[in-house]
Amino acid sequence: MRIGTRKSAMAMAQTEEVIRQLNSHWPDLAVEVADQETRGDDDQRSKLAVHGGKGGAFVSGIHDGILSGDLQMGMHSLKDMPGNEETPGLTIAAYMKRDDTEDALLLRSDLNFKDFKTSNGKGFKVGTNAVRRAALVKRLFPEVEVIHFRGAADTRLDKLENRIPQPLPDPPGGSVGPADALILAKSGLYRVGLEKHIVHVFSRDEMLPAAGQGIVAVECAETDWETRRILAAINDKSSESAALAEREVLWILDGHCNSPIAVHGEVSGSAMTLTGQVMSLDGQQLIESKATGPSELPKDLGRTVAMDLIRQGANEIIEESRVD
Repeated sequence: MRIGTRKSAMAMAQTEEVIRQLNSHWPDLAVEVADQETRGDDDQRSKLAVHGGKGGAFVSGIHDGILSGDLQMGMHSLKDMPGNEETPGLTIAAYMKRDDTEDALLLRSDLNFKDFKTSNGKGFKVGTNAVRRAALVKRLFPEVEVIHFRGAADTRLDKLENRIPQPLPDPPGGSVGPADALILAKSGLYRVGLEKHIVHVFSRDEMLPAAGQGIVAVECAETDWETRRILAAINDKSSESAALAEREVLWILDGHCNSPIAVHGEVSGSAMTLTGQVMSLDGQQLIESKATGPSELPKDLGRTVAMDLIRQGANEIIEESRVD
């Protein structure tokens, strides 16, 4: 049985955990890892929109492998999977137990968070490729300058510490930076042993996560019933409920890769509280909706939050980001 994954260290670490859990339930199951070339990993200069968003950049190659029969499974960070489109013939058969969802701030080692905080970010360049993180850090620290910064976590850290600028695609060419700080997912940094570089973990009140953040999803062909049976053993129901609710918000809002949308579902027993936000690209305009309902009806809860965001003007904010 072959599982497709990206070539990055983080993706490989996530895939190893998937295999470990599969083998704990199916000790005789042989799983071969097939690391896939993805456009987003090959081209670390361009904005993801150039490749059709995260789906085109990181997911489509693995989808093609499953649909062709070369792969039986594909591993993805759920936040990289578009929520406003579906791939016919595929299904997410396992949502792994959710890791921490918070985002983390990393500073160059000669800088400190106190100066960053008291200056409201003035004089600091923060590198990220996520419009949600960019908008929310501007909201928290209005004087900060956000620059486009992509690449694997270790590559970004190397550029941060060694003051290496980030090249820009052609056109316009040139470069930005160097960066003084980065924002990355806390769980990913811990997964690859880079947590010592964290200087601040943003609370969910400060920086609400992206839909699916902290969840590893395993996908397979919709009619591959044997693989679906195998993957069902490692599916986490709380993660599945949260994921379905969060992605329903993206589906209804038709969120795209340049849409600053944040959404997080917190499951407690048989209930789930879902919080959604839509913000302008500069972070100055933000609308929020929160609702609680049965965790076994996650899409209903997602629709409730999404429709309330639309009532508050979400479509107009998203359309402005689309034009930008």
